[in-house]
Amino acid sequence: MIKEMQNMGTEDHHSDTESVGSERASYSGPFSGPLVLNKRARKSARFNIPGETMMNSINGTGRSSATNNEDDDEAYVEITLDVREDSVAVHSVKTAGGVADHEDPEVTLLARTLEKKSSFGSSIMRNASSRIKQVSQELKRLASINKRSVPVRRLDRTKSAAAYALKGLKFISKTDGGAGWAAVEKRFDTLTASTNGLLHRSQFTECIGMNKESKEFALELFDALARRRHIKTDSLNKHELQEFWEQISDQSFDSRLQTFFDMVDKDADGRITEEEVKEIISLSASANKLTNIQKQAEEYAALIMEELDLDNLGYIMIEDLEMLLLQAPQTVRGGESRILSQMLSQKLIATRETNPVKRSYNTTKYFFLDNWQRIWVFTLWLGILLGLFTYKFVQYRNKAAYEVMGYCVCTAKGAAETLKFNMALILLPVCRNTITWLRNKTKLGVVVPFDDNLNFHKVIAVGIAIGTALHVIAHLACDFPRLLRASEEAYEPMEPFFGKEQPESYWWFVKGIEGVTGIIMVVLMIIAFTFASPWFRRNRIKLPWPFTGLTGFNMFWYTHHLFIIVYTLLIVHGIKLYLTKEWYKKTTWMYLAVPVALYACERLTRALRSSIKPVKILKVAVYPGNVLSLHMSKPQGFRYKSGQYMFVNCSAVSPFEWHPFSITSAPGENYLSVHIRTLGDWTRQLKTVFSEVCQPPTGDKSGLLRADFHGAGGNNPPFPRVLIDGPYGAPAQDYKKYEVVLLVGLGIGATPMISIVKDIVNNMKAIQEEDDLEASYNSLGMETPKNDHSNNGSSSNIRKGFKTKRAYFYWVTREQGSFDWFKGVMNEVAEMDTQQVIELHNYCTSVYEEGDARSALIAMLQDLNHAKNGVDVVSGTRVKSHFAKPNWRNVYKRIALNHKDSRVGVFYCGAPALTKDLRQLASDFSRKTSTKFDFHKENF
Repeated sequence: MIKEMQNMGTEDHHSDTESVGSERASYSGPFSGPLVLNKRARKSARFNIPGETMMNSINGTGRSSATNNEDDDEAYVEITLDVREDSVAVHSVKTAGGVADHEDPEVTLLARTLEKKSSFGSSIMRNASSRIKQVSQELKRLASINKRSVPVRRLDRTKSAAAYALKGLKFISKTDGGAGWAAVEKRFDTLTASTNGLLHRSQFTECIGMNKESKEFALELFDALARRRHIKTDSLNKHELQEFWEQISDQSFDSRLQTFFDMVDKDADGRITEEEVKEIISLSASANKLTNIQKQAEEYAALIMEELDLDNLGYIMIEDLEMLLLQAPQTVRGGESRILSQMLSQKLIATRETNPVKRSYNTTKYFFLDNWQRIWVFTLWLGILLGLFTYKFVQYRNKAAYEVMGYCVCTAKGAAETLKFNMALILLPVCRNTITWLRNKTKLGVVVPFDDNLNFHKVIAVGIAIGTALHVIAHLACDFPRLLRASEEAYEPMEPFFGKEQPESYWWFVKGIEGVTGIIMVVLMIIAFTFASPWFRRNRIKLPWPFTGLTGFNMFWYTHHLFIIVYTLLIVHGIKLYLTKEWYKKTTWMYLAVPVALYACERLTRALRSSIKPVKILKVAVYPGNVLSLHMSKPQGFRYKSGQYMFVNCSAVSPFEWHPFSITSAPGENYLSVHIRTLGDWTRQLKTVFSEVCQPPTGDKSGLLRADFHGAGGNNPPFPRVLIDGPYGAPAQDYKKYEVVLLVGLGIGATPMISIVKDIVNNMKAIQEEDDLEASYNSLGMETPKNDHSNNGSSSNIRKGFKTKRAYFYWVTREQGSFDWFKGVMNEVAEMDTQQVIELHNYCTSVYEEGDARSALIAMLQDLNHAKNGVDVVSGTRVKSHFAKPNWRNVYKRIALNHKDSRVGVFYCGAPALTKDLRQLASDFSRKTSTKFDFHKENF
């Protein structure tokens, strides 16, 4: 007997699915009498649990109820089905007598697992029967176990964390398949041109627009969608692919959650076991290149089951997955906040000024404000060059040589005068000891851009190249030909300079000292300039064998030291001049005397300082990502500031080469440390020689390979001999001048920032200890003893040179293993920073952005593990990691909101690609907000 329990033709009743069709149909089953299903109605039916119920067909939508004989009530249960135009769901299960009035949450959950959204009527008809069969099977399972009382869990989707999570689980991101179905269809047509319109499973990743790294994930997605549609083959036609695509691109959170659940639930039984959780963790970790999580997949799967399977059933349901996603103890990711979205919502795009005069004025004004230090130095340099060129040009315009060689000789001599000045000046930017002294001991840093010393060195090199070209071309293409063609009368004034016999060929000029020295200098300068270019120095150009050794830093270093020969030849060339015989007019040596002497003293100081006593290696560790960490003893009197760098020499690699590396230890520590990434030939050889004395670490020691110094009487490894030279000034050392600092490190570029972070904590701790000590003495009525403090002096001295009250550190790296480099530092800072001065942000760019389905489980796991154990699953530290790349505009925006009317020091070390963006954002926010950002870039 079938009876209608309730008609809801016009009421939605909190359903999670949407109606997409409007057909009416009849339903025939093992019940007495036909059943016509009314659209959008809820119906109930009684099923005999012990027996098998055979469902023949469903050809429409509706909601029905049926009951059998009342005499047999105890052998039956009554279920209420939600049967809509595109879905079949179980609403509730009751005994036939209606004793259990409440809706069984487990069966309600079953309803959701059976929901299916589709725009194709044919697929609805095909799947409805199998869905009701699944209902029958599930009811048998429920009847076979003791009914357990489970409180209904209400999911509050209005919470901030839940609202953020509802935007997640996206299978199609802005970088994957964002063009929509049209692009997918076009790729389908291309891929299936030779397969009769059938797309093989192996081509699914490419067709939907996912990258190759996500192939395994995409294939699991294919299998889940195929299982749901009972597709047994490994190929799809366009119609089936479109169904897949509509499911993948569905913006409904419930639909995305169901798809993700289906990916994990490989046996399609509506339950996820621990083994299935382990598999999806491994799959997600592989897609995001998180090797450490792959290795610990079993441990993390157990953690998820422990959290969600509270009744130890051995499985979890879709509602548990939803609870994990929506109510995990997650923070608002990326450091965003409500106030961030409410205030400063403008995109800070410069308003287009219609008046061209005002537009040019504003552009010029902002350019001058941002670069005034560089502008005045560059202008002064150009002015000196122009004055020297003009002076020499006019001088030779009034000499007899002008009558024979014309303006060519004036140009050649004017260019030669600028060459002498530039060859002297180019040595000063590389006098690092002098620059460091001027930076630390004088106030010249206010007007002189010492941070741009290497850039200025390169600019002067361009000036030398131009001057050399003018000088050589004017002589070879103009002066000498005119001298060779001059008549006897015209040549007569030249006899004191070139001899009584007039030269007859170029060979006369070449074989002389002037010609030989000039040609050799030009050749050596061409070699040095070529190998100093980024293409050769940074191995951007690949040469065929046997010329592969002509690229790299080593080649640059050796060819650059050809300058010793060049300067020697330049002095000789300046003495043996054609047109000048008086010694006091031969001014080349006058230009070079002071700079060469200063540079020679620099090199002598460095040689003596570094070779007095080699440092003692205390610890060596080789980390993932080809990073070598060296901890060494601090030489007596070696004082440095955080952010500075030093040169390192290892005779086992090369006795002559010195390479600069940022110091990663803090000034208050009793050791020196550097972290060296193998990016070139020298660093690769250095890692090799130290790896030979290392062994796999034991216990809880870090690194892939490790070796430690065990004291004077211990069995110490035979460490290679290492010399150091420094310290030298760098932009990051000026961080103490700012109350607020933004520290940005890309990859190994985090090294100077690590030292700063540790130094900030040490300084804050020292100030706090001193204040506590003074307070204790004052409470006793005693005067605080002087010099009764740590190495850094009294708190007043610390405060005088230390203004930093707040620091934001953003470390961006592409590999999970990179976090091992500074794991100890991160944990130490997180523990010691009791005043919350430093805000640490780790970003792993190999992980897909938060909200992407490929990283969803990683985010869930991260929240669980951090809440329970206080450890981040990505970085392995106490600092929670973010995914993908930071939104730098939001980073600046947040700092501008938190620190109005402040001056923020931005310090960046890393790849040049990000420099332009960070500098431009600093400029934009400085102009349009009350917060001023000073950008500094680390240069090597």
